[in-house]
Amino acid sequence: MWELVLVMLERLGIIVTVAFVMTRFKFVRNLIEKREISQITQVSVIVMFGLFGIIGTYTGIKVNLDQATYLRWVVDIGEGEAIANSRVIGVVVAGLLGGWKVGVGAGVIAGVHRYFLGGFTSVACGLSTIMAGAIAGYFYKKNKNNRIISLQTALIIGMLAEAIQMGVILLIARPFDQALGLVGTIGIPMIVANGIGTAMFILIIRNVIHEEEKMGSLQAQKALKLADLTLKFMRKGLTERSALPTCNILLKEIHADAVSITNKEKVIAFVGLGEDHHLQNEEIKTKATRRVLVEGELVIANFSEIHCGVDFCPLHAAIIAPLKIKEETIGTLKFYFKSEKGPSPTTIELSKGLSTLLSHQLELSEVDRHLELAKQAEIKALQAQVSPHFLFNALNTIVALVRTDPMKARKLLLSLSHFFRQNLAGTTETETSLEEELKHVRAYLEIEETRFSDKLSVHYDVDENALQVKIPPMTLQPLVENALKHGLKQLRSDSLLLIQIHKSKDAVQLSIRDNGQGIEKVRLPELGKEKVISETGTGIGLYNINRRLEIMYGKESTLTIESEKGKGTTVSFDIPKKM
Repeated sequence: MWELVLVMLERLGIIVTVAFVMTRFKFVRNLIEKREISQITQVSVIVMFGLFGIIGTYTGIKVNLDQATYLRWVVDIGEGEAIANSRVIGVVVAGLLGGWKVGVGAGVIAGVHRYFLGGFTSVACGLSTIMAGAIAGYFYKKNKNNRIISLQTALIIGMLAEAIQMGVILLIARPFDQALGLVGTIGIPMIVANGIGTAMFILIIRNVIHEEEKMGSLQAQKALKLADLTLKFMRKGLTERSALPTCNILLKEIHADAVSITNKEKVIAFVGLGEDHHLQNEEIKTKATRRVLVEGELVIANFSEIHCGVDFCPLHAAIIAPLKIKEETIGTLKFYFKSEKGPSPTTIELSKGLSTLLSHQLELSEVDRHLELAKQAEIKALQAQVSPHFLFNALNTIVALVRTDPMKARKLLLSLSHFFRQNLAGTTETETSLEEELKHVRAYLEIEETRFSDKLSVHYDVDENALQVKIPPMTLQPLVENALKHGLKQLRSDSLLLIQIHKSKDAVQLSIRDNGQGIEKVRLPELGKEKVISETGTGIGLYNINRRLEIMYGKESTLTIESEKGKGTTVSFDIPKKM
């Protein structure tokens, strides 16, 4: 008996080989990975596993109890002969992977074949083969939520199916004495061997899946690493300055002999073999590249399609992938190889993924560009709102002086003209130095001091080392204007305005303080956050300043307003030095 066990286990090598070959078929892999298949594919799977069962029959051992002999290969079966075989493995695996329909289908094919081979166990073996498929299908349903059957389950089900076959032989095969002798001889070897064979088949499947997932994981890690390395370059757009470092990174990480990036018209970067004659800024020459630009699909190009016209060029094959923004192809990513057999399936898949990642990065560069344009447009709009705000107040002051003091009105008009020349020059910039902004404020106060006559006192507490820090144009003047208009206007004397600029370790701190009438506490949370309508103004000045500071420096730099009714107001903000 143990000799038979060893022989049966020896034959499992053939089963293992067949199992490995079967896992190479796409529809079998779909069955393994997705646990569901179409009806058309189901037929193919049934036929394949049915044939697997037939192979298990032919590779079995013919047993003749009367003569006490074993024959290693089965061609036909005479009366009184039976087969110790591994037929049940293919049928059980079919049921475990595809359900009862697949299991029974494969069992019918293998079982009918066994019936026609003959022998006193033909009916019993044929019927039990079909039953094995049904039993395996039952366990498929029980384990459907699991991705793959465990080895222990496969071992037990393989042994159970074979044990049931032994029972069916005892129930059906006649003469009974001969059936009993057969089961006593081959029962344990077949139960052990087929249980182990079923577990080995599942083990092969598990290993195939594990290796592919491991390979896929490594490729995904590499793609993500490359995406991270190239992001800071490609988010600047498709330019020579971004393409060249990107190509250098890809050449280092990908198994290619050269890497190139083109736009629609020319090569903007090329590194690797052939860079002595594949020159930057050359017009695109190859048919394959032009085809990718037109069709927007990846191309595996041979030597004739990428030939550059130089006889000694070492590059004979290429993967050419499109670079897209939305659906428009704006360039290509090219991996070159010395051999026409150079591009492996893994490299091709990686190239597809990289072209997609780089395309997404280019889309992000377009989004960044549009956001920057929108930001600049909003800043300009806010500046345009500030200028009339000051102009109307200044003109009102001058109008009041035209009749009482024409010479002073003329002087103020000249000051106003000078102020607006600086202001108009500032509208072309989003930042100015704090020194220029302070000059702006001084010019403004020269005009405003006329309105307040001798009752206004202005003090400056300025750290000269802070004056080169950048600040949005027209930021301080509206704050000073608000202090005069809403804080100090109602005071008849002793109006005090203090402008402080201090430099700390991380920021420059600016504040405008007055000793005016102050602001009611209920209104403080609204100021600067939205346009607040009041009897004396619209709140647009503080809102615009807050908005520009937030756009340019973040929420940490927005206005802080402290005020107490009758005790004055302090408006302050910080400009980060790193900005």
